[in-house]
Amino acid sequence: MRQQRRAFTSLPQTWKKTPESSPDFCLSYSAFIIKSSPSAHPPSSLNPCCCAPNLPPSLTPLSFCGLLRFLFILLASLCLLPCPTQAAWFRVGVVGPWGCDPLFAKALPSVAAQLAVNRINKDASLSYAVTFEYAVLQEPCETSRALEAFVGFHTKASGYIGPANPGYCDAASMLSKGWNKALFPWGCVGYELDDVRSHPTFARSMARPTWVLLSVMSYFRWAHIGIISSSEDIWMETATKVADALRSHGMPVRLVTFMENTPHGIRRALTKVRKMIVILCMHSVLIGGTAQRLLLETAYDMQMIDGSLVFLPYDTLLYSLPYHNVTYPALKRNNKLLRAYDAVLTVTIDSPRVSFYEAYREAMERGEVASTLKPQQVSPLFGTIYNSVIFMAHAVHRVRESREWMSGGNLARQSQNLAFQGFSHPITTNGSGAALLEYLILDTDGISWELKPTHRVDMEIGMVRFLGKDIHFPRGYGPKKDASCWFTPGVICSGGEDVATLTSVLLGVIAAFIVAVPLIYCIRRRINQIRLVRGPNKILLTLADVTFINPSLSNKKLSLDDSRTSGMKSTSERSLASTISTQSPATYENSNVVIFEGDWAWLKRLPYGTFSSINPKTSDVFELMKDMRHENVNPFLGFFHDCGVFAIVTEFCSRGSLEDLLLNEDVKLDWMFKSSLLLDLIKGMKYLHHRGVSHTRLKSRNCVVDGRFVLKVTDYGYNEVLEAQRFPYIEPHADELLWTAPEILRSGQAGLHGTLPGDVYSFAIIMQEVVVRGPPFCMLDLSDKEIIEKLCKPPPLCRPVVSPDYAPMECIQLMKQCWNEQPDKRPVFDEIFDQFKNINKGKKTNIIDSMLRMLEQYSSNLEELIRERTEELEIEKQKTEKLLTQMLPPSVAEALKVGGTVEPEYFDQVSLYFSDIVGFTTISANSEPIEVVDLLNDLYTLFDAIIGNHDVYKVETIGDAYMVASGVPVPNGIRHATEIANMALDILSAVGTFKMRHMPDVPVRIRIGLHTGSCVAGVVGLTMPRYCLFGDTVTTASRMESSGMPYRIHVHQSTVKVLHELNLGYKLELRGRTEVRGKGIEETYWLVGRDGFTKPLPLLMTAKAKQKQKIPKTNKQKKPCPSTL
Repeated sequence: MRQQRRAFTSLPQTWKKTPESSPDFCLSYSAFIIKSSPSAHPPSSLNPCCCAPNLPPSLTPLSFCGLLRFLFILLASLCLLPCPTQAAWFRVGVVGPWGCDPLFAKALPSVAAQLAVNRINKDASLSYAVTFEYAVLQEPCETSRALEAFVGFHTKASGYIGPANPGYCDAASMLSKGWNKALFPWGCVGYELDDVRSHPTFARSMARPTWVLLSVMSYFRWAHIGIISSSEDIWMETATKVADALRSHGMPVRLVTFMENTPHGIRRALTKVRKMIVILCMHSVLIGGTAQRLLLETAYDMQMIDGSLVFLPYDTLLYSLPYHNVTYPALKRNNKLLRAYDAVLTVTIDSPRVSFYEAYREAMERGEVASTLKPQQVSPLFGTIYNSVIFMAHAVHRVRESREWMSGGNLARQSQNLAFQGFSHPITTNGSGAALLEYLILDTDGISWELKPTHRVDMEIGMVRFLGKDIHFPRGYGPKKDASCWFTPGVICSGGEDVATLTSVLLGVIAAFIVAVPLIYCIRRRINQIRLVRGPNKILLTLADVTFINPSLSNKKLSLDDSRTSGMKSTSERSLASTISTQSPATYENSNVVIFEGDWAWLKRLPYGTFSSINPKTSDVFELMKDMRHENVNPFLGFFHDCGVFAIVTEFCSRGSLEDLLLNEDVKLDWMFKSSLLLDLIKGMKYLHHRGVSHTRLKSRNCVVDGRFVLKVTDYGYNEVLEAQRFPYIEPHADELLWTAPEILRSGQAGLHGTLPGDVYSFAIIMQEVVVRGPPFCMLDLSDKEIIEKLCKPPPLCRPVVSPDYAPMECIQLMKQCWNEQPDKRPVFDEIFDQFKNINKGKKTNIIDSMLRMLEQYSSNLEELIRERTEELEIEKQKTEKLLTQMLPPSVAEALKVGGTVEPEYFDQVSLYFSDIVGFTTISANSEPIEVVDLLNDLYTLFDAIIGNHDVYKVETIGDAYMVASGVPVPNGIRHATEIANMALDILSAVGTFKMRHMPDVPVRIRIGLHTGSCVAGVVGLTMPRYCLFGDTVTTASRMESSGMPYRIHVHQSTVKVLHELNLGYKLELRGRTEVRGKGIEETYWLVGRDGFTKPLPLLMTAKAKQKQKIPKTNKQKKPCPSTL
């Protein structure tokens, strides 16, 4: 029997059907001949496929009896030849790259074929007179070697399932034609193989994948296609064949690129992609495809998951991918991949009754396959191999029933009009042999890892049917539809333009692009590098660019969100922590408020971590933030990067955050005031979304209010900076997540990545805070953690309950729309803006009008307000006493409060500082009085902030003169000279960058004089008493200032002597013998620096620079008459 099997599978079966070759005739007559011929060989020695009988050795041509015996034996041998419908063995060869590709090997071809053969042989209707067996034939991964191997498969099977590599399908079909053996492939693509005259032994075991793609693209009117293939030969050949097949139908396949499986290769491939449909010829990431995972993650990093691209995996067209109650680990464990897969539409064969995993599990339970592997560890291609073997068995059965020769052409022809049950889905073929399968379009929403069917593709009628669930595209929209002419048969479509014109324009654009892109890229990179560290718009800031100040000096209480305490403290605790003691000097360690370019700025600190350098992605984020310019968006000023502190620098808003404003009971908010704040927030978010920026951290703590009650959105770009610099993810506390959308909470890493609909949800929660004037969900008697749990696991839905008494009903309805559970049902900020304007019936929400109405209300309730203020009298008294101690020394203030006298006090040694503005008279003559006041106020505010960092006492200011003393009223040993010298250097450094508002081009040049000696201090006068210093030391210090030079610190020998005693590295230059008015000729010095002092000092003025600088008379210049022009 084994000899017969080998004979059957080794020779081509080319028998022809004859009337005499019926089974009964063959069997009866052969029995007769064997009985009547004792010298003949026994039946077991007969070869059933041999074309000539074995002659007995006793036969001779000259013997008549011998001739008669020869004729009988010849007739018996012909009858013993196997009839065409009675072939004893049929071997199916399963061809594929099973040994060189591990993901193809996961299809378990040997197990699939064995299962199919066992079921066929148990089915009496399929295996009657035929016994099936199989052979797994290894196909190398290289196309050339695969074809060479296929030639060697000639003697190893009676028919072939394969090949899997479409690159040599045409050659394999021609070989099978020559061998007269059937070829039933599942991976071949080319339409030319459907020509029966050229390929008579070829039949498809499943629908042509390109027909499915064409049906999908025709339904959605997506014509412009790009194809990306991984670097394996089988997928490169697949991409080429798919492109040829689609182009043969008139589709504009603009791109076919082969991707190297490296980060650089993937980025290079994706940069070629424009707005189109991208077919991915590679293993699906859902069954373990690494190349597709890397490609989708890189596309997400390149911000290509924006709805303009749709990715279609090709390999899922070849099998039935389970989707019902199935979780794919690749999506569940990788949030980035999950968000990127939102742009993927998975088209696969539908299994309506039982999925592949369920069918495989049933086979395991019946003991038909081993239980060593779980169904999820087996590739669904297992079912395709099984179906192809069953498909060939039915063709063999049809040939046997029709009593035809068991040839490859007959098998291919009998594959028409079949209907049978496959491994997990039914299979039918039409009159031309095409498989009529149903396909599904599966989609995800970027948040849940479940695949949901949205459309059904019926290949029997070539239609796509909608299943009731819309496709979820990133950002709510998909690719634009193309012209319908692309899908009209027989019509050449050029998109509405002349082909020659389009070609010339395209060539011109390509040429310009090739020249311009590298040039623009290099120039832009260089400009960005320069802008980071130099120029007026530089981004990276250090201690040399900012001055930390104590905000308590201006009676401002900071309560903005500090990243170091965010999520761990309540609002009141944060406000308390940010209030700095007036007695401690402000440094980068205890203050978040700085002076930057003459204005107050706020530092939003990043978490402590490694921040060695600014990478290009972070630089791009900074550039995007720097370009944000809107009245309701807090501008980004730079990035502080010094002393181990990393912080985003933004404008300082004196009113604090919106949360603080709502908690401040002194501020009365009517509906117009609230609507004005909400409208500002809507405008700011509308601007951000128009720029394609998702805030991610939108909450009332990240909305600040300036001195004019204008709300500004801040903290945007914070997460992008953290992600670009790869800071570790820190799980936020529950009270920080109350503004986060439920779909983001369920994603796993809440607060790390945001969406535009997620910002709309956050706005709705802020809207509730403003309307109710209370914290989020304040009306629910639940803890923050319980609220978050209910948001993550509905039903029931957990939302704030707002009474109609708080706001107009339209406003409450808008709020409910914004926190809708389905993100795609939430309105965008353009719609919110239009609806909000309708709520106010077109009235302009003017803050000034609101404040005037508030003043009227205040005047009518004046008596009640006075009673309330009486209770606060003690607090105000303390504030007054604090102000008095700022004007006079504490000991003097205490004596004056009790009505006592202050005795003059003698100080043996103090150091004095005098400074004035050179050319102040000229500046005043060319300025308005209010401008002079603004100049002095700005300058002295700067000086006041600096002296707070030193142990000095500000004595007084007279006009442009500024007087400071150290060692009085509290003696400090001999440190007074050090404190005065350090302060003088800091003031001189700060003046170098100071600009006048009305004359920004005119420098403010000051001269400074220092002197050390004894003096007497006392209070002079009863009305507006002042603490004054008297003595020759005061006069000498004033003379040192008046005899000095601009941008110079003139030091008397007495001060120099003390500085030398301290030996702290002060740098002094001998000026020489100088005439000091009233003192005669004395040696004086210039103080030019100190060891460790790195702040820049203004350029030293030469003798010529003493001349008065000409100041433009911009304020009082008369305009010429029109007649003189």
